[in-house]
Amino acid sequence: MHERIRAGDPGAFRQLFQEHAQAVRQHAVRVSGDHAGAEDVMAVVFLEAWRLRGKLRDEGTTPRPWLMGITVNVLRNRARAARRHAAALARMPAPEPAPDFADELVGRLADHEQLLAAKAALEKLRRGEREVFALCVWAGLSYPEAAEALGIPVGTVRSRLSRARTRLRALADKELRQASRIHPEPLRAAGQVQGGRMVPARPYKERNR
Repeated sequence: MHERIRAGDPGAFRQLFQEHAQAVRQHAVRVSGDHAGAEDVMAVVFLEAWRLRGKLRDEGTTPRPWLMGITVNVLRNRARAARRHAAALARMPAPEPAPDFADELVGRLADHEQLLAAKAALEKLRRGEREVFALCVWAGLSYPEAAEALGIPVGTVRSRLSRARTRLRALADKELRQASRIHPEPLRAAGQVQGGRMVPARPYKERNR
């Protein structure tokens, strides 16, 4: 399989995509917190994999660590580009204030809020700890596979993961508590969905009979 990929066999590369694209996308979502951006990351990863196919080695039975190593590099590049973009925007004049309707959606996407809290906590770790945690815990790579993906010793993977887990327990709880204080769940209004059915909006007098 690896030999066919290195040779540029379209069928082998199609199989590679079918078997590993979802894992790459999920890893990108968990690291970046951006579902839409994860699709772009996945596309770039497989474009890079095609470009770098000659570097795929025969060690192991799966190309997953190799793909995850490419994914880590793509995410690093995107993060650097985002920081440069944010710095450029910060130098621009402040825009005119605009209405913010985000609070209307708070409380309906608990899983998204938890993902953002986890991402905020992860960003407070060192980059090496973040990458090891994401690969071992979220992407499910073994210690040797994560070491191969990052190009570091297995012992370094173990120590970084231990430190990351210890710090994340406290940081994630703190982020979620802050999020719940800043964005309490809004009150339901007439006409809003409750329990899977629509509550009709009635005239004020009729509601108070």
